[in-house]
Amino acid sequence: MAKTPEADLVRWVATEVLPHEADVRAWLRRFPAAAADADDVVQEAYCRLSTLTDFRHIASPRAYFFQTARSIVLEQMRRARIVRIEAVTEIETLCIEGDELSPERIAAGRTELEHVMKVLATLPERSRRIFEMRRMLGFSQREIAERLGVSENIVENEATRALKTILVALGRTGPAPRRVLGRRA
Repeated sequence: MAKTPEADLVRWVATEVLPHEADVRAWLRRFPAAAADADDVVQEAYCRLSTLTDFRHIASPRAYFFQTARSIVLEQMRRARIVRIEAVTEIETLCIEGDELSPERIAAGRTELEHVMKVLATLPERSRRIFEMRRMLGFSQREIAERLGVSENIVENEATRALKTILVALGRTGPAPRRVLGRRA
């Protein structure tokens, strides 16, 4: 059987996301506004995950699944014509379990950022500048192409090449997956 991006996504959802479904459902039951629609929220979360073109950038599938479910609940509440006053107060309490910024997560994030900056420094000048302008400064491909006097195609290719280099470096020498309370963080 040929290895396809779709097959990789299915395998990733099955191994990294599906094991957290019971936790998401339990989390949804804590909020009356979401509890009645828990099945719909979970189903919609899987539908959204199935549309991901790339999932390798997701460091914490558990937190991503929780965040997706939270976004769906908030969208449903916004669309509802009548919103109970209790539901409004629940919005503030919809915090994602295991997604708090602990000192350990901050330190790990800083270490990972240092690693990315070191990898960036090894890139050819044009690739590094394009990546920084695109990903860090938020310039559009067109703006970068105009500023550097190159085609948009070159900008796209260089940004993609730089991102792949960084992802490979992080995968090969990046920090080990962090654990919080016995789970991947």
